[in-house]
Amino acid sequence: MIDRPTVTPMPTPTRKHPEIQIPMLRRVPAPTLFPPPGYAHATVVEAGTRLAFLAGAVPLDAEGNLVGAGDAVRQAEQVLANLEEQLRAVGSDLAHVVTTDVYVVSAEPTVLSAVWAVVEASGLSLGPHSSTLLGVSCLGYTGQLVEITATAAIPDAPTS
Repeated sequence: MIDRPTVTPMPTPTRKHPEIQIPMLRRVPAPTLFPPPGYAHATVVEAGTRLAFLAGAVPLDAEGNLVGAGDAVRQAEQVLANLEEQLRAVGSDLAHVVTTDVYVVSAEPTVLSAVWAVVEASGLSLGPHSSTLLGVSCLGYTGQLVEITATAAIPDAPTS
């Protein structure tokens, strides 16, 4: 059995998120739907924008060792660090992420909320981007609890 961290619930849907203006991206809330907590209902990418479709970022270090065995929060931190490296490799960054799928091996809302809190704290959800948070039964590596796939816009000028 996996030790589960003590966590607070997900932020309320009325929480304000800073708006980032990126000319090639437009975040679209659906005014007749319930306000989403920390993500947009849709993101429109302007034609001609280069996109990167990133493979799932996993909680492995540079040597292929699992980081944070049994700890979904620690694994989420490593996954986000790895995702930032993937983005840097294609000339993008967290602010240009258009959409993500966040996979967590758990059926417990508190564990999902804890992982989402790490996503929010990372700056990934600034904008906010479009996202799906999923509780799943298994991921690809033994002991893996978190994985994030992403699509990102690549700005014309290199990012820092």
